[in-house]
Amino acid sequence: MSRISLFAGRQDRLRTAPDASARVGLRQAVWDGDVLSLSGDGRLEGHPGDRPGETAVTLELTPPTGQRPLVLPTHPRYLPEATDDSGQQAHGLDWTGFTALLDPRSLGPGGRWQPGTWRVDALVAAGQVRARAPLAAHWCGSAEYPPARWVDEGVLLVPRFGGGTLQLTVLTGLGAVTGLERTPDGFRLSGRAPAAAAGGRLILRHRETDTAVGCATDWDGTAFTARIAAGQCSLTGHWEPTLLGPGGATVDLRADCPPAGRRQLPLPDRQVLYAKQLSDLHLQFCVQDPEPLVDTLTAVPEGYRVAGELPHHAGTALELVLRHSGDGRERRRPVTTGPDGRFAAALPLEPPASDGRPRPLAKGVWELSLRRAGAPEHEELSLRLHPGVLGALPLRAVRGPKTFVLERRWHDTLILDSTPVLTAAERSARRQLRLRTGAYPEARRRPLRDAVLYDVFGGRSYSCNPRAVHEELAARGLPLEHLWVVEDGQEQPPPGTTALRMWSPEWYEALATSRYLVGNTHFPEFLERREGQVVAQLWHGTPLKRIARQVRAAWMTEDGYLDRLEHEVRQWNLLLSPSPFATPVLADSFDYRGELLEAGYPRNDRLVRADPAERAAVRARLGVPEGRTAVLYAPTWRDDQREGDRYRLDLRLDVGAARAALGGDHVLLLRPHVHVGGRMPDDDFVRDVSDHPDVADLMLAADVLVTDYSSLMFDFAVTGRPMLFFTYDLEHYRNRLRGFTFDFESSAPGPLLADSAAVVAALRDLDPEPYRERYRAFRERFCPLDDGRAAARVVDRMLELAGRLPADSQ
Repeated sequence: MSRISLFAGRQDRLRTAPDASARVGLRQAVWDGDVLSLSGDGRLEGHPGDRPGETAVTLELTPPTGQRPLVLPTHPRYLPEATDDSGQQAHGLDWTGFTALLDPRSLGPGGRWQPGTWRVDALVAAGQVRARAPLAAHWCGSAEYPPARWVDEGVLLVPRFGGGTLQLTVLTGLGAVTGLERTPDGFRLSGRAPAAAAGGRLILRHRETDTAVGCATDWDGTAFTARIAAGQCSLTGHWEPTLLGPGGATVDLRADCPPAGRRQLPLPDRQVLYAKQLSDLHLQFCVQDPEPLVDTLTAVPEGYRVAGELPHHAGTALELVLRHSGDGRERRRPVTTGPDGRFAAALPLEPPASDGRPRPLAKGVWELSLRRAGAPEHEELSLRLHPGVLGALPLRAVRGPKTFVLERRWHDTLILDSTPVLTAAERSARRQLRLRTGAYPEARRRPLRDAVLYDVFGGRSYSCNPRAVHEELAARGLPLEHLWVVEDGQEQPPPGTTALRMWSPEWYEALATSRYLVGNTHFPEFLERREGQVVAQLWHGTPLKRIARQVRAAWMTEDGYLDRLEHEVRQWNLLLSPSPFATPVLADSFDYRGELLEAGYPRNDRLVRADPAERAAVRARLGVPEGRTAVLYAPTWRDDQREGDRYRLDLRLDVGAARAALGGDHVLLLRPHVHVGGRMPDDDFVRDVSDHPDVADLMLAADVLVTDYSSLMFDFAVTGRPMLFFTYDLEHYRNRLRGFTFDFESSAPGPLLADSAAVVAALRDLDPEPYRERYRAFRERFCPLDDGRAAARVVDRMLELAGRLPADSQ
C-alpha cells in the first residue's frame, strides 16, 4: 500500500504567509525494507514546537513532468536535538521532529517509470501560519548522502541534494553490475543489461581526457562478463565504465551486487587501480595513490578495531591520527601493516593521557587518518569506507557518561563523534535559560548544605589550588560533601567526592545550595552569593603579564567581558593572593574591594614538601628514563595569534636541533597553555604533556623550566631549580600585546634568550650560578609565603567566614 498520495484537499490549505520563514532539515535517510524513511525536523521561525501538534510538517514532491505535486504526510517525533541545534532561547522545539515514509512505487505507479528528478520541499504549519522551505541536508551521515536503491528492473532511485533541497532522481534503462571481483591483473565485472546493449562492449572512458578503451566482454543473452585489465588504464585519474550496444546505444552502469572483496589492485610506481563505488552506485576505476579503505569495524574493549586495504605500505611505520576538528589537537596510535596489503589499528575511545590514566576523547568530531610517523599533515590519508561497511554505520559505544558514534561524512569518510555528556534536553540554550532563571533562583530559597563545590578551569581537571584545599579539608575529616565540577567527563575526581556535570541541573542546584564555592577561574556570570555562602576565588597564578582591567587593549572589552567581570567580582568574599607583591596587582586588575587573603598558593604545598620518592614516581609515570634531564617547556599563548576557538601553536624552538644536541640525555616535556591547540610533537625526545591534568606534577618532575611569560615561573621558583626564558618577542609582548606588572628583564631569575640556538646551548651547558642572587631575590619577592602551609591557612579562613571554625582554633 502506498504511503504517498495525490493531494486532494482544499487549495487554501497550501497557502503560505508571505512573511513566514521556515527551516527544515533532513537528519537521516535510510531504507526500511522497500520503503525510504526520511527523518528530520521543521519549524516556523518565531513559533514554538514544544508540544505535540504545535507544528506540522508535510513534504511536497514536485514531479519532473510539471504535473500536480504529490504530498507526503509525516509523523511527529520527539526530538530535543532540534531545540539544541537552533541555538535560540525563546521557544522549545522538542516536537518539531518528523518521519516520512516514501514508497517509491508511488513515483512510478503501475510500473510506469518516467526518468527525471522530483524536487522535495516542505510545508510547515503552526496554527494558521504556513510556510514553504527546502528540505536541506544535515551535516553528516545518511542525511548528507542518502543511499540510492534499485526499485525495479533497470530502475534506480537516487536521492541527492541539489538546488538547496532533497531531490529524488529516477534513472531508467540502466545496466546493473551484479558482480565485481579483483583478478591478478585487473577486475572482472558481471551484470545484466537492457536488450539494446546486449552483444555490445564495455567501454572505459577517461574523465579527464575523454580517452576511451574497449574491454573484452562476453554475453549470454542480456547477461555479460567483462574484464578490465590494469594495463588498459594507462592514465592517472578516473575511468568510467559504460556499455556500448551494437547499434551505438550507450547504457550507463550502476552497482547492484553485495559490496564485498578487495577494491584496490597494486600497480607499479606505488599506485593502485581502485574500483570506487559512489553514493549513487556509480562505479569508477581510478588510477591513483592507495587509500586506507576500511572494510572491518570490530568492537573491542579499547573502542574499535579498524582494518582494511592499504597496498604498498608493508613495513612502513604508520600512525592512526585522531584530530579534533575544533582545536586541532591530536591523539595518535600505532598501525600494523602486512605484506598482504592490509592495515589494522585500535581506535581508542579513552586513550591514556600523559599521566597514564585513561581520558575520554573530548566532545566534538574527531577526523581519522593514517600518516607516516613524523610526516607533515598534508601527507595524511583519510580513512575511507569500503561500500560493504556503509550499512553498519552509525555505530555507538558507551563509556561511562560518554557516548561515541562512528559515523560517515562525504559518503565514505570515517569520522568519530564524541557526543556531549549533557543530553540534548539538558544542554539547549532554552533549557539552560530556564535552569539559570528558574531552577537556580528556586534552589537559592532552600537551606544551605554543608557542601563544597570545587571548580578548576570550568571542570577541566582535578588540580591547582582547589585540589589542595580539598585535600586539606578531607584530611581534617570535616563532615562536608565534596562536589567536583567535571566538564565532558574529562576528569575522575578521587573517592569521597561526587562528580557534577558542568551545566547540569544538579550543578545549578549545587551552586545555589553549597555553603562553599571554591574556584580558580571565573565563576558563572549569573551567580548571586547568598547570605552565609563563601565564594573563594583562589585564582591560578602570579601575574607577570597584565590581566583583566590592567590590559590596555580594545579586544579586552569586545564581548562584554569587563561588564561580566564587574558583576562576578561582587560575589567573591575571599580573593587569594600568593604574595604581598600580587595583592595590589590582583586588587587593581579585578577592581576588587573585598577581603584579600595573603596566604601563598595551596597548589605549591606539594612542591615545598615533595620527597624524592614522590618525584621519582611522577617521573616514572611520565616515562622519563632514569638519569635523563627533564626539561619542562611551557610557553604561553599570544593574543594576536587566534585561530577560531583557539590560539595557534607557534613553536619557535627548533625541535630538530634540540634533539640532535640534547636527545641522548634530555627529555623535553612540552606543555603549551591550555588555550593553544594544534598538532604537538610527540616522540622519544619530545613528550606532549598538554593533556596532563595537573601541571604541578610536571613541575615536580622537571629538572629545568623553559618558558617565556607564563606564570608557572613563580610556582617553579619554589623548587629552586634553574629556569630559562625564551623571549624571542619580548619587545612586542611587553610594549604592544600584554605588558608586564614589573620590570621582568631586570628581575628574571635566569637568562633571557632571543633564539632557539641560544636555548639549546643554555640547556646543553646549564649554569645557574650567575643567576643565583637574582633567583634568591625573585623567591623572596614573589614566593615568601610558599612554606607548605598555604592550604591550611586558606581552609582556616574559609571556615571562619562561614562561622564553622571550632572555637579553640580561633
